[in-house]
Amino acid sequence: MTTFIQLHLLTAYPPSNLNRDDLGRPKTAKMGNSDRLRISSQSLKRAWRNSDCFYQSLSNNIGTRTRQFARLWIYEPMVQQGVSDKIAKASAIKIAAQFGKVKNEKFPKDPLDNLDIEQLVHISSNEKQAILQLVEILINEKREPTDVEVKLLRKENSSIDIALFGRMLADSPAYNIEAACQVSHALGVSTVTIEDDFFTAVDDLNNKEKDAGSAHLGERGFASALFYTYICISRDLLLENLNGDEVLVEKTLKALTEASAKVAPTGMQNSFASRAYTSYLLIEKGAQQPRSLAVAYFNPIRSENMLNDAIERLEQQLDKFDKVYGQCADTRYVLNTEKGEGALTAALDFVAQK
Repeated sequence: MTTFIQLHLLTAYPPSNLNRDDLGRPKTAKMGNSDRLRISSQSLKRAWRNSDCFYQSLSNNIGTRTRQFARLWIYEPMVQQGVSDKIAKASAIKIAAQFGKVKNEKFPKDPLDNLDIEQLVHISSNEKQAILQLVEILINEKREPTDVEVKLLRKENSSIDIALFGRMLADSPAYNIEAACQVSHALGVSTVTIEDDFFTAVDDLNNKEKDAGSAHLGERGFASALFYTYICISRDLLLENLNGDEVLVEKTLKALTEASAKVAPTGMQNSFASRAYTSYLLIEKGAQQPRSLAVAYFNPIRSENMLNDAIERLEQQLDKFDKVYGQCADTRYVLNTEKGEGALTAALDFVAQK
């Protein structure tokens, strides 16, 4: 039986614009026939995987998501070490082709653009190390890699971000990795109205004798909400993706849980300083089929005590599912800052245990 770990988080962000749409406005979504503030799962995952929570204990097991590795890890080091431009380019293209379709523009803005691949690729820490080792050999021997050498660059995954969030290589599906972690878009539990911040910038050297006006005028949208976020992790698939390394699985689960509770997306943080810790965290573990508790908020909360009411609704919804479907989890742990219940250290120990 597959073991699932489910995290339910309630996090209140003050006025901010953490995750913007194509017009620069805070992202929203319709839920229960009302507009809600939204933070996309992509924004959340990027903030978590680039956080100190991940790097402090897992820096050697974090991959790199890029299109430019061929020019930065292969071409430039080879040229800098005296390898001819022709050999360096040929080597970069040959190695890059193992990870994706290499660009072939007739009139690139930069000649090195044709060393990049068409789509972002997530390269594991093992694969990066293998590339760098091969490049060192090529530099010493002043040659291109062989077909056998480039085939050997594909290594077993040991990168926790790839194990958690998956990888798709359209040109090499054999190296795809199914994500062990599913992350919902964070949605506000109440209706939202996007407000506009009209701001000006003053020229410090303007003496106002000739021009008393502003040097710059601008406008940006912002809003505030209490967000519900749901995370579902297949512990068995995570263990498989990390080649059976139980110690690394435990570190990964702790890092993800701490990051999801403490790390905010970076959008316009300098303008709003909208950093927040999770106020309520429910962790569930068991072999039962996972389910979100988002239905608790289809009817938007309209009260002055929104956080406590949101916690009460979530716990009521939990009981309703248990009553109808039977116990939906084997074990649970609750961290509730409003009641002073639980502790983050204990939550991290709980989430890592089998």
